[in-house]
Amino acid sequence: MNDTIARLQAFCEAGADVVYAPGLPDIEAIRTVCRAVDTPVNVVMGLRGKNYSVAELSGAGVRRISVGGSFARAAFGALKRAADEVKSSGTFGYAADAISGDVMAQLMPREKSTDRR
Repeated sequence: MNDTIARLQAFCEAGADVVYAPGLPDIEAIRTVCRAVDTPVNVVMGLRGKNYSVAELSGAGVRRISVGGSFARAAFGALKRAADEVKSSGTFGYAADAISGDVMAQLMPREKSTDRR
């Protein structure tokens, strides 16, 4: 932990806008890192293993949370479960949890949004 903190402090001194220490073992380690540096700390969630809520991470001092590819992997997991259901039982129960076409259209309008550059 001391080596990790020393490296992160060096990044801070070099002008990093945010620092990241992958693989911290628990919320106490995350809290310790956040207290030890003056720069916002990033934590990745959505991986296997212990996950903490946004509130828990914020309370520990985390200022940025990344999800990496976990949203895509969650979507692919749902796709696989749906395909497995059809293949193994011939049913389509997965559709009860599917997002509607209307919601998809609202999420991805054809016209360009004025709040983006």
